[in-house]
Amino acid sequence: LRAVRRLRHLARSSSQPASRPLPRYPRGWAASSPMVSLRPMLVDDLFQFNGVNLDCWTETFNTAFYLNYLTRWPECCAVAEAADGSIAGYIIGKVEGRGEEWHGHVSAISVAPEFRRTGVANRLMQYLEEISDAMHDAYFVDLFVRPTNTAAISFYKSLGYVVYRTVIGYYAGDEDAYDMRKPMSRDKEKKSIQNAGMRVNPEDMFST
Repeated sequence: LRAVRRLRHLARSSSQPASRPLPRYPRGWAASSPMVSLRPMLVDDLFQFNGVNLDCWTETFNTAFYLNYLTRWPECCAVAEAADGSIAGYIIGKVEGRGEEWHGHVSAISVAPEFRRTGVANRLMQYLEEISDAMHDAYFVDLFVRPTNTAAISFYKSLGYVVYRTVIGYYAGDEDAYDMRKPMSRDKEKKSIQNAGMRVNPEDMFST
């Protein structure tokens, strides 16, 4: 209980400065359906993630990781809430890079087993893409996925993502990662996915 109180205190004390404008969420960000509604992520939602992160592909991060995203990129963090108030899924992202590498990044996305194949993941991905495109004017959105996670790769490809490059030994040096990208409207010439198919080391990722 003491840890929970401290977590909430840290979240309140780490709130954005008053001078920072409130994010303008894209049209439909809080749209609902008979099954779920999308809304901004709250600190209290963190205590429900254990009921969502149940497959071997989803990593549960420490509290500091989630708080960092909630305080720095709150507009990039959203949950899909079921009618009973439980968390059906969530997405955590950020924006980063310089010049034509300015992009949105999917840091984590997870859907509870009972809500898979219901369109929740599609809506969460669309949400972050709209934030990256309309609010941040990003050139592309990217994410990392294990080559062995074939179901996820097929899903991302169905949304328009391509395997831009392979990052050698990205996962603790034991397994490579696919860096998948999807150009946004700013990248009219699709430069962000030109020369796809490269293999790079983790230390070369931001110089390639």
